[in-house]
Amino acid sequence: MLFFICGSALRGQPDHANLSGATLVRETQTAPRYRLHSVRDEHPGIYAVESGGIAIAGEVYEMSDEQHAHLLATEPPDLYEAAIELEDGSSVPAMIYPRELIEARGFEDISQYGGWAAFKAARGPS
Repeated sequence: MLFFICGSALRGQPDHANLSGATLVRETQTAPRYRLHSVRDEHPGIYAVESGGIAIAGEVYEMSDEQHAHLLATEPPDLYEAAIELEDGSSVPAMIYPRELIEARGFEDISQYGGWAAFKAARGPS
């Protein structure tokens, strides 16, 4: 299966090993329909919006059922799997964060960075 990654499991990020050797298919970005937030500065929270969305940078991986199960088992709480639209109009699964929780918990909107890796690079070492 194909899966879109846009957070701490990206190449060069601390949780990349959670992909268990899944094969990178391509770098890409979402369609400009999403907002990006920092969840406790640990991982991104993304969700779709009707207007004011941005394209979020990420990577598409091909993974086996076992790799997919391992990835889901290592994901932080509150994330759920849902289809996400990519810039080419295709749709693949990704991890989404409930907008209601982002708003209720006041997680910082970091959409201006265009991606998790760019946000982390701008913040510097933790």
